[in-house]
Amino acid sequence: MKRLIVIPFLFLGIILYAQETNTEKAEKIKNDDSYVTGDGFGATMEEASGNATRSLLSKISMSMRSNLDVKTTEVNSNGTVDLESVVNDVVSTYTQGTLRNTDEICIATEPEYHVMRYIKRTEIDQIFTEREERVKDYVRGAIGAEKKGRIDNALRYYFWAYNLLKSIQSPASVKFENDGMQHFLLNWIPEQMREILSKLRMNVASYDNETGEVELMTTYDGKPVTSLDFTYFDGAQWSNPTAAKDGMAQIEMRPNSQQSVIQVKYEYAYRKQARQDAELEMVMNIFNGFSLPEANCKIKVGSKGDIKKAGKQMAEIIKEEATVENTSKVTEYSEYLAIVNKVVEAIKKKNYSSVREDFTPEGYQMFDKLVHYGNATLIGNPTISFYTYLDRIVCRSIPMKFTFRNNHRTFVEDLTLTFDSDKKIESLAFGLDQAAKNDIFNKAVGKWNDDVRMVIATFLENYKTAFALKRLDYIESIFDDNAVIITGSYVKSARKTAENTKYLENKHVKYNKQDKTTYLKNLEKTFQSNQFVNVRFADNEVSKMGVGGELFGIQIHQDYYSSNYSDTGYLFLMVDMNNPDQPIIKVRTWQPERDPNVNAQFERGSKFYGLFYGGNF
Repeated sequence: MKRLIVIPFLFLGIILYAQETNTEKAEKIKNDDSYVTGDGFGATMEEASGNATRSLLSKISMSMRSNLDVKTTEVNSNGTVDLESVVNDVVSTYTQGTLRNTDEICIATEPEYHVMRYIKRTEIDQIFTEREERVKDYVRGAIGAEKKGRIDNALRYYFWAYNLLKSIQSPASVKFENDGMQHFLLNWIPEQMREILSKLRMNVASYDNETGEVELMTTYDGKPVTSLDFTYFDGAQWSNPTAAKDGMAQIEMRPNSQQSVIQVKYEYAYRKQARQDAELEMVMNIFNGFSLPEANCKIKVGSKGDIKKAGKQMAEIIKEEATVENTSKVTEYSEYLAIVNKVVEAIKKKNYSSVREDFTPEGYQMFDKLVHYGNATLIGNPTISFYTYLDRIVCRSIPMKFTFRNNHRTFVEDLTLTFDSDKKIESLAFGLDQAAKNDIFNKAVGKWNDDVRMVIATFLENYKTAFALKRLDYIESIFDDNAVIITGSYVKSARKTAENTKYLENKHVKYNKQDKTTYLKNLEKTFQSNQFVNVRFADNEVSKMGVGGELFGIQIHQDYYSSNYSDTGYLFLMVDMNNPDQPIIKVRTWQPERDPNVNAQFERGSKFYGLFYGGNF
């Protein structure tokens, strides 16, 4: 008789089990309360996956609905508001974030595709937490900007923060600590914006009725405003956005229309700039924020005495703009001043060639580009100061306004001139604003001597001006042939990749590591496709490296504007200034947020790894 021998699947400690099927795995996840799931069916895998995603988002929407505080008065609509549709729209703004953290299982392929997409509930909570942190980041940015008098950024960041706040769960319960006190942001943000607007003042400093040209002295809390955007009614229509910088602004009313009152609207929503961030743009398309009647004001032109008084105050502002602390001032400057006065007259009369002999060939080429950088006009009567810079003389500063055809931007810049040893103007630059100059010339007192501070400021001014004047040759000359160049730009969506994780993560930012040749080719295309490029620097952090002699790390907040794109973020430059006449950029990176750990941007094997450490920035 034969015996049936049962042999267990046990051999040398290895136990074989039947593999779990996708159907069994899906059922197990569905029965686990720590997951949210969605099923989708379709003729193709892509169709089924898309339907599964929509099913999942619908379930997330249902769980959010009870916690969202949506007021119909704050929703952009054509008169009717469907609360359920609004909630679904809000949930859709999280789509990109949600997709990064979901997985899917293909359960079947016949007779049609069946896909289940799922996500852990803790991941959903994390998505909401991330957005709440973004709100607080904008608030921190607004607080910092307000302290520096950058009212455009302060109002923009507060308004963007408020809109994002409306898209998170239980917005009324979100608190923020400032100066040791807890504030509920839903009420506190509008209060802060109204308080800022209440401290803004504009006074007419000059009014030429024949031309309609009006100069405005602009202050915040009694001090010259560092930066502010506004529109005005010129007597027939509302203007394009106009900028005030360091207390100075210039507008153009209708000629011979002598107005007694000028209507002004301070900009605070910045909806066009919000397009740089897909999530923010989607949220702002849903919510209209809140109304700020305080942003509308009427400026009384005043009597001749009032205008004269404001004009004197504006002259003091211009004088302060031309003054740089802790530098070597030139006391005998009559010859230089005579040349500067000729240049000012040439700009006023648009007779540019009349001063060609006062420039070097390269200097005049820059001058010609500058006066044709938009429609250039002077603001006020310049108060000039002269400073030594190596073996040169620097003239500060000539306030100017630039407008552009077919575009909605107006810029105010302070022109600086650099004379060579032969008293010829060899270069021109757009100066840093007063707050940015203070970061370099006042914060750095005791760290470096006057020459070093002037070299750093001059380099940054030349750098930003090179973009405005599209000086590709200059930019090529200041980058090391082997420079580490990392560019970043906002895109509608971007997947997280292994390369991206080296930098501060932002799911709507695309990073590219480029060599010098590629970077310059791309920059050339940018210059050719834009009517204008304008760069504004703020919040400089400068640190001298421990090796390499005069090697500096500069992390600086950058607002970038061009005809078809704008963004804001942090630029980091590592600059070799051992030869002050030829600073060389060794590293150039950009990212949307300030990075206190710049060192993390480099591979451990990079020659730059270890140069930067906690505390530098």
